[in-house]
Amino acid sequence: MPSHQHRTAPPGRRAVLAAGAAAALAFALPPVPAPASTARPAGPFGRFGSPAHRLTPRTLYVHPGGLGDHPTVQGAVDAAGGPGWTLVLAPGTYRETVLVSAARTGMTWLGASEDPKDVVVVYDNAAGTPRPDGTPYGTSGSATTTVQADGFTARWVTFANDFLRTDLPGNPGTQAVALKAQGDRSAFLHCRFLGHQDTLYADSMALNTLARQYFAHCHVEGDVDFVFGRAQAVFEHCRFRTLLRTDLPSAPYGFVFAPSTARGNPYGFLVSRSRFVSEAPDGYYKLARPWVPGSDPTAWPSLVVRDSVLGPGIDAVAPYANMRDAYPWQAQRFGEYRNTGPGADVTVPENRPQLSAAEAASATRAAYLGDWTPVAP
Repeated sequence: MPSHQHRTAPPGRRAVLAAGAAAALAFALPPVPAPASTARPAGPFGRFGSPAHRLTPRTLYVHPGGLGDHPTVQGAVDAAGGPGWTLVLAPGTYRETVLVSAARTGMTWLGASEDPKDVVVVYDNAAGTPRPDGTPYGTSGSATTTVQADGFTARWVTFANDFLRTDLPGNPGTQAVALKAQGDRSAFLHCRFLGHQDTLYADSMALNTLARQYFAHCHVEGDVDFVFGRAQAVFEHCRFRTLLRTDLPSAPYGFVFAPSTARGNPYGFLVSRSRFVSEAPDGYYKLARPWVPGSDPTAWPSLVVRDSVLGPGIDAVAPYANMRDAYPWQAQRFGEYRNTGPGADVTVPENRPQLSAAEAASATRAAYLGDWTPVAP
């Protein structure tokens, strides 16, 4: 298939998309014309209006049933001819891969219903999935949505990869990215990220390129390294959900974070005022392990988790592990501060590096994001 793929999901393909599909049916009828005195028309685009009542001259409306400017997200992205465009996505399941290139700066996606469960952008490529030429996609190529542009904002959208390990039996390439974010000043507000291994890839365009990213009031779920990369990323008021794997005989079932922060960057991932929940048994998940990729053997992974609630799914005794023995987690920049919950109990102090009050004073959103202030969540 071409790089931006579109296809119809077979019946019953994934239960996770049921809500989005139902919402699409609910909005399949044409809008009822509003009286002239009504400020905003009724219809599939809610309070954001319709193609006849645009937010700005640079607004495009996406509707899977053809009631907008484009039936696909990629079609609307391609039609946006310059910086500063807004896409309003009607409820529905958009089964396609999407690329927001570096040229489309300042783009905004809005879920029209203001409920991320209603707007789902999903595909099912994995690292081991063969391309049309027979070569595998690899982890980066597996992403359902790739955002390279600076200044990107998404609100009320679900980014998903519904690949299952049973889709490629015996194939080790089970990494399947829902979103790969590479741009600077990228904000994701009230969004969901659904997958299994490598769900959310918070990265940058190049090793020495700054990529500040902000995630607020988001839901992220998966099993292995499902938040990973080298971006300078802040997660506030987010919910991290660890899934139950049935293909492993024992713990650990997986890892939440796998940062790969460049050595010259003082800031990696910062998690604040968030919550960790699990459908797996108690203690079956590690909080993090360091990722030192072959493309950057000098990486010095950094993660701070502070003022958050760690549920019983996190192994309180040994919450960190090595990805490779050559890069032990103890040599990385991992730290915690004022966390609560059974997964945060400090039972073995040497396994739970804690920040001092002075260190915590510099582990803030302002320090990580610098001169960029994201839009209000």
